[in-house]
Amino acid sequence: MKTLFEYNWQVRDDWFSWCETVPEEELLKSRGAGVGGILKTLFHIVAVEYSWICDMTGRPDLDDDFEAHASLERVVSLSRTLHPVISDFVSSWTDSREHQTVQVYNPRTGQHEIFREGEILGHVIAHEIHHIGQLSVWAREIGREPVTANLIRRGLYN
Repeated sequence: MKTLFEYNWQVRDDWFSWCETVPEEELLKSRGAGVGGILKTLFHIVAVEYSWICDMTGRPDLDDDFEAHASLERVVSLSRTLHPVISDFVSSWTDSREHQTVQVYNPRTGQHEIFREGEILGHVIAHEIHHIGQLSVWAREIGREPVTANLIRRGLYN
């Protein structure tokens, strides 16, 4: 799992660099799928990753109001600020935690749910990959080459 987190972080940083070449109005433009647009999706990826780690560590979650972070600089800064907490958690991960359970409050239903920690980490990885696919579609829609999603040639297994 650690390697797939590293992969997601590399791809995310590539998208942040890609965004620097795109006009801000395109980054903020509302799109017909996902959470609404390019920058909003990048914010959502960061916020969701951190939120699940908070659920597993008992840390207080962040306010996930996009409007407070509605610029590329602020989303990148948030990602960099939260990264050490997430990286420390992922680095300390051992397979013995795979089946440990954690109770999570779902604000949509008002209910608590029980998940296995391995299930949560797998979800966080898949969640980001899913949204990266959406970003790739939107990049092509605005006539731009998307960031490569290839796992190969990223040096993750050296």
